[in-house]
Amino acid sequence: MTDPTARPAPEAAAEPEPDAGAIPPPPISDINEANKVAELVEALARESAEYKDKHLRTLAEMENLRRRTEREIADSRAYAITSFARDTLAVADNMDRALKALDAELREKADASIKALLDGVELTERELLKVLEKHGVRKFEPQGEKFDPNLHQAMYEISDPALPAGTVAQVVQAGYMIGERVLRPALVAIAKGGPKPDAASQPANDNADAPAQDPQGAD
Repeated sequence: MTDPTARPAPEAAAEPEPDAGAIPPPPISDINEANKVAELVEALARESAEYKDKHLRTLAEMENLRRRTEREIADSRAYAITSFARDTLAVADNMDRALKALDAELREKADASIKALLDGVELTERELLKVLEKHGVRKFEPQGEKFDPNLHQAMYEISDPALPAGTVAQVVQAGYMIGERVLRPALVAIAKGGPKPDAASQPANDNADAPAQDPQGAD
């Protein structure tokens, strides 16, 4: 017989039915693989940036090398004859001394043969200077210019009230430039300059026409 006090057995809980629209989570192996791919992409990006930086630096160094080489070649062409030009200046100096040995009065009194000789020396000097200029060597005589220790070499001083102090009063020997460099500085005499005005009397002269002021002064 059936026991009326017996309780019925509990029914097993029903399992939830899977949602047909839900996306199942990826497997653990797929996640690890994705992380590895991301790390590889990041490493490749860093490596690419490093190679790009090295490439740009190499291009910059090559450009600097090209410019430096061009500058060295230009300097070599411009200053290759420095030693030869410096030795040639002695010839130009001797011609200049020969021409200055005779002043204008003596030239006028000289006979035709002497004048022809002087004309030939002058022509030779001009041709020599023209050839030197063709190769970048230029003569300069800084008469009346301000003394520049980079271009001039002071030999002595001259008292000349007509010139400001520090002015080249006399050129003893002309200077020469080769390109932008000094081949030989000019030998010069420097003017001391005229006497300076009396400092005590200068303000009085400047204010001679100024109206008198009240000794008490304005507040």
